[in-house]
Amino acid sequence: MKTISTFTIVFILSIVSLFSQNISGDWSGKAKRSDKEITFVFNIKQEGANYSAVMNVPTFRISGIKPSATTFTNGTLQIDGSNVGMSYVADFNNELQQFEGMYKEGGIEMALNLKKGAVEIADQRRPQEPVKPYPYYEEEVVFPNKEANITLAGTLTLPNKNGTFPVVILISGSGPQDRDETFMGHKPFLVLADHLTKQGIGVLRFDDRGQGASTGDFGSATTEDFSKDVMSAIAYLKTRKDIDKKNIGLIGHSEGGIIAPLAANNSNDVAYMVLLASTGISGTELSVMQSKTLRQFPVKDEKAYEGNARKAIAIVTSNKSEQEIKTELTAHYNDFLRPILKDLNVPEKNINAFIDNQVNTSIKPWSRYFLQYNPADEIEKLQIPVLSLNGSKDTQVNAKINQNGIRQALIKGGNKDYKILELENLNHFFQECDTGKMDEYRKIEQTFSPIALKEISSWVLEHIN
Repeated sequence: MKTISTFTIVFILSIVSLFSQNISGDWSGKAKRSDKEITFVFNIKQEGANYSAVMNVPTFRISGIKPSATTFTNGTLQIDGSNVGMSYVADFNNELQQFEGMYKEGGIEMALNLKKGAVEIADQRRPQEPVKPYPYYEEEVVFPNKEANITLAGTLTLPNKNGTFPVVILISGSGPQDRDETFMGHKPFLVLADHLTKQGIGVLRFDDRGQGASTGDFGSATTEDFSKDVMSAIAYLKTRKDIDKKNIGLIGHSEGGIIAPLAANNSNDVAYMVLLASTGISGTELSVMQSKTLRQFPVKDEKAYEGNARKAIAIVTSNKSEQEIKTELTAHYNDFLRPILKDLNVPEKNINAFIDNQVNTSIKPWSRYFLQYNPADEIEKLQIPVLSLNGSKDTQVNAKINQNGIRQALIKGGNKDYKILELENLNHFFQECDTGKMDEYRKIEQTFSPIALKEISSWVLEHIN
């Protein structure tokens, strides 16, 4: 009896110790997706009774992702990243001193165990990425978006520490992005900024709100909100003596290309604009198109599939309450998507997760705004020089259809100074490629085609007053 009592006391003390311990620090582990191992690192901080976490995914060179909430209660760690489309729930194994749980992102679920401590990652630098010391001036900067009460952090590169220089602001595509637009192991904005600065053009690139060193909530923001972040960047540049205030330009990639016109039309300080893989059709039409070209499963009736996709969009963009939309959309997806996925022998659990993710993503403010926004309406208003570049093998944003929309909008608005160019054999990220499919991005060593880089810098230099 005495032995049992001693064991019980030791066990209770160990549990109390666990639940009262500070779990602050780096926790790392590997999850397996198909035949690939993905390394995760969560930096957890405790401030009083509250916790916060920052997620890094070294495998993909992604860092600074800030989930909206982190809790640690009764041995269970919950990291709620609904603002960025992920979650992690795990229980602490006291014997092995590790968290054991499931990581979810979209419809994907992966077992992920975390142990205390960081991990060493091999150098994954791509060939085009610059190596310090750079032959130009670099400065870490911070500026406010006073309306949103947030702070945006970025990097300003100038040809020289002394002098006055033209400058462009780089605007990233959809999803939470850092200042380098890190994606699939590449840093396209780092490469682009390096190239432009070496050509005599200053560059400001910054972390999206709520990402990296920037504050704010990414998950509740819309395309319009992001345009106001760009306007805050313009306002900041105007306060500096080393910036040629008459030559501030915008370069937007993907969604950045539809954010840029919004910002420019609400400012008198944008001198020119470059649209990279930008859309020229409404969010609704783009979404319908992508739902057919990017989906990873076959359907028997394409016409019926498109009709159901449009019905889902109509539900999302209705004036009903969020709960009504969620209920109606869930029912629609159960009628429309579930039979398709069941015929493909997808497990019920995975179907449920997929539909839940589709619904939760669709009702976010960003989605509802995007589906109702037509960038052509803003492009039509532009009376500044515009360069539009798209890759012929872009499978996310069809070059011909979208550049036709951009062209027609510029013509309708009477813009006299624009250039629209489709670059052969380049994908959505302006890499020279074979197929242009998304699963090819990581396999390509090139980050940004030199042909595209030269087109951008040459055009900008021609349009500096």
